[in-house]
Amino acid sequence: MQTAAALLEIIHERGKKGLPLERLYRHLFNPELYLRAYGKIYRNDGAMTSGASPETVDGMSLKKIQAIIEALRHERYRWTPVRRIYIDKKDLSKKRPLGWPTWSDKLLQEVIRSLLEAYYEPQFSGRSHRFRPGRGCHTALREVQRQWCGTVWFSDTERFVICHNPEAAQRDAHMREQLVVQLTELIDGIDTLSEFKRGELRGKIAGKPGLNRYLRTTPAGKLRIDHKKIKFEENLDGKYLLRCSDPHLPAEDIALGCKQLLEVERGWRDMKQIIDLRPVYHRLEERIRAHVILCWLALLLIRIIETTAGTTWQQARPELNRLHLGTFTGPTGTFRQVTDLTNSQIDLLSKLRIDHPKKIIDLQTAPR
Repeated sequence: MQTAAALLEIIHERGKKGLPLERLYRHLFNPELYLRAYGKIYRNDGAMTSGASPETVDGMSLKKIQAIIEALRHERYRWTPVRRIYIDKKDLSKKRPLGWPTWSDKLLQEVIRSLLEAYYEPQFSGRSHRFRPGRGCHTALREVQRQWCGTVWFSDTERFVICHNPEAAQRDAHMREQLVVQLTELIDGIDTLSEFKRGELRGKIAGKPGLNRYLRTTPAGKLRIDHKKIKFEENLDGKYLLRCSDPHLPAEDIALGCKQLLEVERGWRDMKQIIDLRPVYHRLEERIRAHVILCWLALLLIRIIETTAGTTWQQARPELNRLHLGTFTGPTGTFRQVTDLTNSQIDLLSKLRIDHPKKIIDLQTAPR
């Protein structure tokens, strides 16, 4: 009996060469395919939801797989009608139907899908992105970006500008390198494991988007590093796509305006942690207005610090973060003491005309 990986690899090669695929039904008698299918779908949200019968993934066993194979071998297998329910659409004005098949039907469907996918996937067009493994909206947009790299104007009312930040490019490359090293350690030596164990690991990695983006699954079910994805993302390191509603605005002004907006948001995030404000939820008009005003005040405070102290906020913030208040408790009582000021902190507070904090903030003796 061939392993699932070897069988799918053979079918994949026949599909790539355009050779006919014959006697496909007999491959449904291979239990390895069912174990592989189980590893792919047992973590799905609907695995514990019953269909027309109470059967779910909870009762999965090798005995059940053998029962399905025997029913197929003697042509006694019958598909069970799905349980139909209706759920609300996004606008809540209508409902759409949703069918729940039984677990045995789900398992057999996944086996059939894997066989057909291994054969037809290499024959599909490279410009087809929907409902294909490793493809989707993002790959379609990346192809548009790669093929239409000279296009700037998409309409008479909008303009798109691509900017490059060298520091962000280095940061993106470093983060990607760490993720690839971690992923390599996870899948190292996995080819020696069973199809079931590989499926379990694939399900765990799928729950980690950072690692899953650089993982690809071969038609034989083996896990590999997606080097094409890594190479493609290297071209996007530090690049930002800016959108402007004024098509006549220069690219420099668009980039400067977006940078200022980013500084406003960053200033708000930094200052709200210092002054301990609650998050502002964008539900009502007055809340939106309050968020905008607080962002402006946060940026104003940062600008005052920068112009008065003659430094940048990125340099001043680490110095202020080193100033701590400690609480010390002993047999005789409790006192709160500020850490010693560094020369940089003393100079910064002097330029801002802020009094130096007292050494001892609070002192309480223990009751006798």
